[in-house]
Parts: sequence; structure tokens; C-alpha cells
Amino acid sequence: MEVVVRGRDIDLTAALKNHVTKKVQKLDRFLSGAGQAQVRLAVERGRHIAEVTIPVGGFILRGEVRGDDMYASVDQAVQKLERQAKRLNQRLHRHPSGAETAAADDGVHVADETPDEEEGALVRTKTFPRKPMSPDEAILQMNLVSHDFFAFTNAETDAINVVYRRADGNYGLLEPES
Repeated sequence: MEVVVRGRDIDLTAALKNHVTKKVQKLDRFLSGAGQAQVRLAVERGRHIAEVTIPVGGFILRGEVRGDDMYASVDQAVQKLERQAKRLNQRLHRHPSGAETAAADDGVHVADETPDEEEGALVRTKTFPRKPMSPDEAILQMNLVSHDFFAFTNAETDAINVVYRRADGNYGLLEPES
């Protein structure tokens, strides 16, 4: 797997790049055929941020950790990705008719590993009205119900969108590709 390391407000030393590359490439034992791993290292307000994103057969594995030490943040982000890879592997093998076929079509194989943790089950289904609204109105509704995200029908595109509260206090909007 190719690993691309980028830094923001941090001096990327050869030792740090080697550490990141070595840790991320260990994920190859869980994922074969994974795309290019994107690693973003940054320092914001004295906190070290390690963000790792890996596309795998139509799925995206992502881990972000903020900590006091960059090396520890990288290690924890890779541990998150390892758990995600194990869960993805478990899902692909549990439902071989759909997801595994989709992954196989992309030439991706998720290596066999025994899962360390039990998978949660769908325990609740919730519906919401399809009242078209703007993203600003959706943010207002989300704040009124004190949730971290809110699904709504976008009045401009007539598509289902999601607004969410980001860790930095700002908001994000998820839109389907056209």
C-alpha cells in the first residue's frame, strides 16, 4: 500500500515519515488491495492531530486522533483503522451475497482475521418528515432537538442531506453525489 504523508504546521522529519509509513503499512495484513493511504499530520492549538484515510473497495476507513504526542496520535489512529478493518472484514464475510461481491468487483480482498469484539445490532429505526428545508433551517432544527446530526430533504436539490456538528464547533453538510 502506498502511503502519502502530508503535514500542516509541523516539520515532517524523516523519522516521523518512516514511523507513519511503517505503522500504516502494517494494515496490509488486514486489507489487501487497499487504495492509497492519505495521512495528514497537523498541530492546532498545541494538540497533535493524526488523520489517516484509506479507500477500500467502495468503503472508506478513517481514523483521527488528537493528542499531546504525534507518535502516540499516529499509533492510536492506526489502531482505530485496524478495528474498522476487522469490522469490515466481519461484515463482508457475514453477508457474502452483497458486500463481498461488491468488494470483489473492485479487486479488493479483505484478509481473514478473527474479530476481537462483538458487532452491535440495529436496535431502532426512526423516520422523519420529508419537509423540504434549507441547510440553515436544518441546523436550527438540529440544535432545537439537541442532536449532533440531522437528516433532511434539501429544498434546492430535493435530495436527502445530513447536517452535523463538527468537533471544532462548526457544522458540516453531507450531500449525495449527482
